[in-house]
Amino acid sequence: MAFESLSDRLGNAFKKLKGKGRLSESDIKEAMREVRLALLEADVSYKVVKDFVKTVSERAVGQDVLESLTPAQMVIKIVNEELIKLMGGQTAKLNMSSRGLTVVMLVGLQGAGKTTNGAKLAALLKKQNSKRPLLVACDIYRPAAIKQLETVGGQLGIPVFQMGTEDPVRIAKEAISHAKKHGNDLVLLDTAGRLHIDESLMDELKRIKAEVNPDEILLVVDAMTGQDAVNAAAAFDEALGITGVMLTKLDGDARGGAALSVRAVTGKPIKFSGTGEKLDQIEPFHPDRMASRILGMRDMLTLIEKAEQAFDEKKAKELQEKLKKNAFTLSDYYDQLVQLRGMGSMQDIAGMLPGQAGKALAGAKLDERAMARTEAMILSMTPQERENPSIINHSRKKRIAAGSGVTVVELNKLLKQYEMLKQLTRQMQKGKMPNFGGGKRGRGGMFGF
Repeated sequence: MAFESLSDRLGNAFKKLKGKGRLSESDIKEAMREVRLALLEADVSYKVVKDFVKTVSERAVGQDVLESLTPAQMVIKIVNEELIKLMGGQTAKLNMSSRGLTVVMLVGLQGAGKTTNGAKLAALLKKQNSKRPLLVACDIYRPAAIKQLETVGGQLGIPVFQMGTEDPVRIAKEAISHAKKHGNDLVLLDTAGRLHIDESLMDELKRIKAEVNPDEILLVVDAMTGQDAVNAAAAFDEALGITGVMLTKLDGDARGGAALSVRAVTGKPIKFSGTGEKLDQIEPFHPDRMASRILGMRDMLTLIEKAEQAFDEKKAKELQEKLKKNAFTLSDYYDQLVQLRGMGSMQDIAGMLPGQAGKALAGAKLDERAMARTEAMILSMTPQERENPSIINHSRKKRIAAGSGVTVVELNKLLKQYEMLKQLTRQMQKGKMPNFGGGKRGRGGMFGF
């Protein structure tokens, strides 16, 4: 997970401060030395680190910190504020055209993830902004690049415009015309990359820019490449005048220094971040939330947003009423499993929870196979059996078990867990804490996952 090692190092530095009642300038100097080493180890640019530590130090030795009753908290607050400022201050939105059609040009080195993350971005804007995106295959050099774009576009239900190995400038121009004719209001140009920056690549990108006059030029940067990402960002910005950055593979780099350096070096905001391999793992980049995550305070707002997206409000109200009446059924149980799965892995959730809560879940995993078996058993029941499990006798159990590929023993376990859940909700309605066999929850946890 991005910033994991940085978070640990900063946490150790602040732990030393928390043990002191008052702070001297030497205490702060020692803490800033730890902060500097932590940032450098996280692959943050040396100049960025130098300027950051200088600014924090100047603020931290002020009277408001030295005379504060909770000086360690004041120092953490200052570091948090400066981290937010370093990453752009506020969440930067995509530049949307006022003339109806928005053109986004995706640029970057080969392997940064332009094709996949461009499709992810199109899907995100389709879902959250009700856009009608068109993906355009302008990378005619990389083997299978066009096929890859068509594959991810097909998986996400987004149309792809391609003209084979025609001139990329012509492809971009024709794509704009196609979008206007077919009612698309967002065009994303997946341009070619190279393993390194060269003159021919930049010349082609400049010609595409001159032809279509994009509203946004997003540089796609692989967070795992560290300082190379920062150098590439500076070169692309100088040649094209990028308007923003999309960081990819933030889930795979424990250092994450590129996120702290790119904004400072280019002056351009990080607008989106790819947080995993799945096609829905992309999100707007929030500097304040990322700073909280770096300082070990995690990212509760993002977790809440994920829960809101996964959770059906209408079903939630219906479930609330059923719980009040103790009418919770196996159909409701199934709905909850589907929505839980929609929130992502336990690792994703743990990464956003603060303090000990996040650490407690860090190694936890949902047993996907157990969930799949549970779903299969519930779906093998008749609607009547789901609504009233008490009618499931031995012959029905044999039929359900055979239909879902499990044993009757496993089905009995599910029905027992369901009854325990009903007992739990019934007792909680009465304001009591349930007791299941002296606190033992059985193998696999309360719900077998």
